[in-house]
Parts: sequence; C-alpha cells; structure tokens
Amino acid sequence: MLAFKPAHGTLLMVLLIICMEASQCTIFQVEPPEEIKIIDPGYLGRMEITWTLPASLTHIQECPTLYQLEYFNAYTQRWDVIKTPQRTYSAQFDLMKDIQVRVYTLLGEHCANNTWIKSQNYTELVQKPPGEGPHAVNNFHCVFFNMEHLGCLWTNYHNLPSNAQIYLYYWHKDLEQREECPKYLFRNGVRCGCSFTGKPLPDFTDVNFCVNGSSPEGPLRPTYQSLQIQNIVKPNPVVKLTLQQDHDTQLKLRWKKPDGNVPEDCFIWEVEHTSKESQKEQIYTMDTSLILPAVAERNCFRVRSKLNKYCVASSIWSKWSDQRCI
Repeated sequence: MLAFKPAHGTLLMVLLIICMEASQCTIFQVEPPEEIKIIDPGYLGRMEITWTLPASLTHIQECPTLYQLEYFNAYTQRWDVIKTPQRTYSAQFDLMKDIQVRVYTLLGEHCANNTWIKSQNYTELVQKPPGEGPHAVNNFHCVFFNMEHLGCLWTNYHNLPSNAQIYLYYWHKDLEQREECPKYLFRNGVRCGCSFTGKPLPDFTDVNFCVNGSSPEGPLRPTYQSLQIQNIVKPNPVVKLTLQQDHDTQLKLRWKKPDGNVPEDCFIWEVEHTSKESQKEQIYTMDTSLILPAVAERNCFRVRSKLNKYCVASSIWSKWSDQRCI
C-alpha cells in the first residue's frame, strides 16, 4: 500500500493505493463522512451525533477506520476533539447557541504503513437555535444550599405576556426522560422558581435545566443551563464566633463550622479584620481559629466560607457571620 499527499495548491484530498496482489491495485480517496445528523432525545442539551460511512469505504473492509469528531463546547468556549471507531457520539450542547460539529475520516495501521491518514476535508453541520418569540425568563440561577437542598430562581421578562405559563424541566443521566419541577415557587402569584427539597439530584454529573413557557400570543424562547450541583454550593453562615484578648498582645478568634453535609476539610474561610481606623484586612485560612496581634485599640472580625478548590471547581460564599469586636 502506498499513500500520496497532494502537492501544495492541488485539490485537498488523500489518495490511497492498496495492492492486494502485485497485479491488482485499488485507488480511492480518504473522504470525510457522507452526512452528519444531530438527534435530540429530549435531554435538554444532551444530543446524539451520528454520521454515515464515506462512500469510498463501503467495499473496503480490511482497513481499520477511525473518526475524528470536533464540536464547539459553548460552556468552555473551545473545540473538543474526540477520536472514535463508532459513528455515533453523545455530547452536551448549549441549545441557546449554535451547534457546530465537524467530522474527519482516518485510515491507518497496516493500510498506511502503521500510521493514520486523515482526510483533508471534513463534513460539517451548523445548527442554529430557534429565534422566534421573546424569552420566557431571565437571570436563571441555582444554589445548592449547604449541600442539603437545591433551589432555582428566575425573573420574567418585562414584555412577557400576562397569560403566559412558565415551566421548569430537568434531566440527568439517571433519568429515562426529563421531569418537571417538583415544587414551584411563586412571587405575586407568578412562578419565579423551583424548590428541589426532598428531591435529591446527583453531584459530579451534568444536570440539565430548561425554563420554558407557553402563551396564546405566540412561542416563547426557552432558557437552558447545564450545572453540576457540587459547584453551586452555598454554605450556611458560621456559628459560635468567639473573640478573646490574651495579655493585651494577642487576639484569639475561633468559630465553628455550620452543621450540614459539607465535609469539614472542604471549607476555606475568609476572615475580615477591621481596625479602629476602619482599615480592612482579609485573611484566608483552612483552620477554624486564628491568633493575631492586637494592632489597634479596637479590633472587629467577621467570617464567611465557601468550598475550596480541592473539593469542587467553584463555590458560592456564605453570608457573613455576626461581627465580634474587642
């Protein structure tokens, strides 16, 4: 078998010559897949990507084939690259933005001198989000309070029809199909959020949310978001903050972590120190106590917390504790 790459300026393709016998050789192009399809199974952004076998490979069974799938990840703002022998792949997309997918074909090993040859061209699909109607809601966000209960809130757009009805749906990999909010929250008689108290959701896996709406006046645009709930934890405030002065030279500050499901070694604490001159200093620590010099006649402290980077990718600061002064 011989592999030929085109010279600069020629048609972008790769030609392979496979000689099964000395007198019988076959020439064909290494082409990208014929067609790409994106199938929505109703998982609120988890989509199935499928593509077809290149026509030139229909009768070539002896050559191992791989596919290089590239899709734009709107959450990380970069292209993700996957190599697979299959012609299907499941990926997460933000359905409020363009879906961009492209696939190359790769042939290799004993058909290409123990290497892989990739098609110069790729097959591409760009799918745009629906653009009709006003958005149903704005400012959608969720908080996992103290790792105990999850709540999501949103605000309605000012031009939302008064007779519109808002719905929240969610899905994760343990569900066969999407489900609706177990308990809606209301403001002035209008749905403004969802409480998942008593309905636990898995951590360290994507949970997809969709806030949609219906209106007799026309379609509404949905809002989609994919979250991992361990990254939106907001701890409860610090309890039992005590401050003592020792021999006029040292200050001893102690506090206790809030009760709940957050592991003790996952906390990082921010201590705010305010002196008599109203100068503020921030101190960060993994411990629940500090010994500090008494640098002013009056010293005030308050503490808040969040989960550290060794436990989660991100977190939300708790509320400040009550201030203690000496």
